[in-house]
Amino acid sequence: MISIALKTLRHRRAGFAGAFVALLFAAALVTACGMLLETGLRGSVAPERYAGTPVIVAGDQFVRETKASGKSKAKPLSERRWIPASIAEDVRRIPGVTKVVTEVTFPFAGFTAHGWESAPLTPFTLAGGRAPKAVDEVVVDARNAATKIPGYRVVGVTAQALPSQDTIFFAAPEARRLAGRAGLVTAIGVFPEVDVAVKGALAYTGDERGALEFLDAESARVRLISLGGALGGTSLLVAILVVVGTFALSIQQRQREIAMLRAVAATPKQIRKLIGGEALLVSVAAGLLGSAAGTLLGFWLQARFVALGAMPANLPLVVSPFPALAAVLATLAAAWTAARVSARRIARIRPVEALGEAALPGGRLPWARLIAGVLAVALGVVLTAVLSSLSTEAASSPVTMLTALVWTIAVALLGPVIARVAAALPPPTPGAGGYLASKNLRAGTKRLASVITPLTLMTAMTCTILFVQATMGHAAQNEVDAGVKADYMLGPGTAAATAREVPGVRAATEVLRTSARIGLEKFSVQAVTPEGLDQTMDLDVTAGSLAGFGTTAAALSRTAAERLNAGVGDRIELTLGDGTPAVVKVAAVYSRGLGFGDLTLSHKLVEAHVDDPRGTVLVSGADRTALERALPAVTVRTQAEAAGTGTSDPAVNYVAMGLIIAFCAIAVVNTLAMSTSARSRELALLRLVGATRRQILRMLRTETLIATAAAGAIGTGISLVTVTAFSVGMTGSATPYLPPLTYLGVIAAAAALALIATVIPARLALRTHPAEALGARE
Repeated sequence: MISIALKTLRHRRAGFAGAFVALLFAAALVTACGMLLETGLRGSVAPERYAGTPVIVAGDQFVRETKASGKSKAKPLSERRWIPASIAEDVRRIPGVTKVVTEVTFPFAGFTAHGWESAPLTPFTLAGGRAPKAVDEVVVDARNAATKIPGYRVVGVTAQALPSQDTIFFAAPEARRLAGRAGLVTAIGVFPEVDVAVKGALAYTGDERGALEFLDAESARVRLISLGGALGGTSLLVAILVVVGTFALSIQQRQREIAMLRAVAATPKQIRKLIGGEALLVSVAAGLLGSAAGTLLGFWLQARFVALGAMPANLPLVVSPFPALAAVLATLAAAWTAARVSARRIARIRPVEALGEAALPGGRLPWARLIAGVLAVALGVVLTAVLSSLSTEAASSPVTMLTALVWTIAVALLGPVIARVAAALPPPTPGAGGYLASKNLRAGTKRLASVITPLTLMTAMTCTILFVQATMGHAAQNEVDAGVKADYMLGPGTAAATAREVPGVRAATEVLRTSARIGLEKFSVQAVTPEGLDQTMDLDVTAGSLAGFGTTAAALSRTAAERLNAGVGDRIELTLGDGTPAVVKVAAVYSRGLGFGDLTLSHKLVEAHVDDPRGTVLVSGADRTALERALPAVTVRTQAEAAGTGTSDPAVNYVAMGLIIAFCAIAVVNTLAMSTSARSRELALLRLVGATRRQILRMLRTETLIATAAAGAIGTGISLVTVTAFSVGMTGSATPYLPPLTYLGVIAAAAALALIATVIPARLALRTHPAEALGARE
């Protein structure tokens, strides 16, 4: 059968081109996602600052919890865990240790700052000048030799500069003072490489030193695992749906040929083997080329994530054969399954019935497909209900995409029924073109169904991806706009006490952003100074009060309170960003969690447990000129100006999910081009019976617009149901935010793609003389 399949492919290259393109892009997507996933699982960062030190002793950067089953789980901390300086003395007593170096690390004026005592860890050496001794003396790295440091004298320049960080050194006592962690150090370097085991700290060697040095790399790895898995899973489901549709259309166009094979004694088993062999040959070729393209796509994704700040530049992409192999196997399995499923009916029925169906397409929907469609609708209803109950983005994001996909699968299964309804509608254009379009659509509902499916998929997925992000961003911004009562926001580097001294200032609140874990569950945190809080911020407290908000007090968002099953007066054990345990008492519950975080804690409790204690300051009163005059080194912004300075998360999601949108767009072009190209004999016959080229093109445009309108309505409905359920769970509102211009852009883009994919193949087909087209081999 493989030899016959090869001959079939050779003589029907155009018919298999659509399946090849769909499988190629599917393989590329799976490969790129696999590379991201593997980087998250196996990626590592080479040390820079600690490159010259064989062993680093530092704090455990994970929160660990042992379940009742005895299984231990760990989640990364968001801030650096410091350790007691006294551990250095314990390390010195370990046999074989010849040298111990302590260091403190903290941010300072755009630099990563240290005490000069820790220079040997890299090692840094002086290219000029001398080491800092006085409290106002510093040494800068080679890249910043000409930099002025306000309040300090540059007395030396190092011969080295680290690739990804600007470094400055203070005298050891001044560094300890500026770090503000009395009796604690960031890390301890140990020479030479010996086994180190001390209480209260861990020993890091090899690439473990890089993970310790660059905490954002560990966070990026965790995110890549989540993003790569979710994107890869969604891509694979979309790919299967597209490939099944493409093979179904291809086999539908070959129905007469397969029926003839049945008529000349080919058995159902032989037909299945033939079609399966064709699918295997196409998928292997597409998988190999697609996996190569996917490797390039993976590097492009890495570059975009680095540019958006979601992935550190020094976390290299892991390149191995496993993602490519997985992509080839996935496309092979998808193609073989799609081909066998698509040919199941025509291979089973009797030859006479097969010839009859080829001559007179249509008929009722098979019972198996109808039942599968109803089950898909039921599953869509269940997933929609589940989605409306999810209140965390980590849980809701994959379910959101799955919900939209399941609804689209239901549309694909029930496509012929939907197509009959769409075909029964009156044509939108009068005249011969509209009349021909109406008749063609009624006679070819299977073809119309195969076109509606990818258009619905594109509309539903695009709208869902765009509107989920828009709904979250809009809800958060609305809460911030309603909750911030301050007139101005001061950039990092100003203390609230300093701002309060400016004439005209009524209240100033310092705000720090970090995260905390309760158990292993992560919660976003804002830490605030309580003085004048009621004049700068309104959290919309629904229970309890923020009056007298103390160091051990906490306020919970309504969502966090529900997740924790906690209320006013309850005590909560939490782990701060650097791993420090704390117990807080719930003083209030508020509704504006999207804009202000899951937990609100005391600034005094949190400030000593974050890497960068410089927060923003909300100021009520005074005027901008007075603030800028009194605080010349600080950025002063209004709330409107600060609104556009959010995180890069939406952009990262747009880049990642944009690949799925692009794949859906390719599926639309692919399917419509296949459908139109296969109608060359039909178009030639219309021309021979008197239809003009203009009438035929108008007919095709009308058919495409009807399909686009039907798909647009269905896709919009799927997206609306999905995004509404997402909004109910995440924002508590059943009214999602749907930017009208964005929506119109999606519909216009779908219509434009559909028309281009229809008109260009039609014009090419109409160039052939009608008699030649009719005489061509089918």
